Amino acid sequence: MNAHRTSVYLLVAAVIGLIVLGLVMMSSTSAYAPESHGNPMFLLRKQAGWLGIGVVLCALAACFDHHLLQKTWWLWFGVAVVLLALCFVPHIGHRINGSRRWITVGLTFQPSEFAKLAAVVTIAWWFSREESYEREFVRGFLAPLGLSGVLMALIAPEVDVGTTALIGGTTFVLMFMAGTRISFLAPTVLAGIGALALVIQKMPERMGRFLAFLYPEKYPADAYQAVQGLIALGSGGVEGLGLGNGRQKMMYLPFAHTDFIFPVIGEELGLRWTLAVVATYLVFILCGAASAMRARDRFGMLLGFGVTILIALQAAVNIGVTTALLPNKGLPLPFVSYGGTNLVFCLIGVGILINIYRQGVNEKEGKRAGVLLSARTRNAKRVVRL
Repeated sequence: MNAHRTSVYLLVAAVIGLIVLGLVMMSSTSAYAPESHGNPMFLLRKQAGWLGIGVVLCALAACFDHHLLQKTWWLWFGVAVVLLALCFVPHIGHRINGSRRWITVGLTFQPSEFAKLAAVVTIAWWFSREESYEREFVRGFLAPLGLSGVLMALIAPEVDVGTTALIGGTTFVLMFMAGTRISFLAPTVLAGIGALALVIQKMPERMGRFLAFLYPEKYPADAYQAVQGLIALGSGGVEGLGLGNGRQKMMYLPFAHTDFIFPVIGEELGLRWTLAVVATYLVFILCGAASAMRARDRFGMLLGFGVTILIALQAAVNIGVTTALLPNKGLPLPFVSYGGTNLVFCLIGVGILINIYRQGVNEKEGKRAGVLLSARTRNAKRVVRL
């Protein structure tokens, strides 16, 4: 078994491990979630349903050639714009916890999750068109940033600062990998941080979160969630209190089954399991990068790295928030947190990575078959001459 094949197996194993852990923790926290009304199986059943949809779409993404995304990038981009706009349409868009992130079109889901993948596809398509203009200001910097900026401009007013920053960060990393000049990217990053600070100042809720991050003792109400998360991690110690024995999920820690499921893992299963979760994400990153490097063209490579970066950044932000290293952003832990839309599109991303690997393998095998065929032809000619 070669190293590349091992990497894709490890990728799938890492994802399965995270999903199983998420379902186990869902069974532990579900009964205390407000929407479950005391039913310990309520959220677990819903998550299992979304998991089924995600697995099917993951299998389809792994089977169909990922170059179909390159040909239909405009469709993905257009659908993302329409879905994000629907968040502001009455009776279709819904405001939950102060944010308009959800729409109901048959199913209730978050269009921003679709937009994340659409942004990666669009940026990968743009830089796969021609490799000669990536160093130019307009075509190598302004145009791709503008395409991604359209999606971010629709997500920011929802209000969803975390997803906006996530798409922006992924876009800049992809642009850097594609060859965009540092002299273009660095000032824009600094300007973006400044603009984000101004936006936060105009939004009292986000400003409260930021100040609570800097001065938790002065803003105990806004820092409550972060403090409770640290209490959960600290009380678990190395060994943990035991599965199901956590106390913070009992109405002390808000969103224990979604954004703050990582501290619950630490409280019930201990430091060893939280470190194992971090290590599993590192395995996912390395294996995702290996799959991207197997791509047979520039589009596949950028698409693979984009999907890997998107999931890796989301995991890093979530773990950073729940350990009080970052301000609260409201991003779930990929494959682990409760949330159907995020789980489905993360699994689609995994399917794309598998397909990129398969296409790369197929091309290599095709070249190998061509070499063997040429060798057989030469041998046949020698026989005829003899």
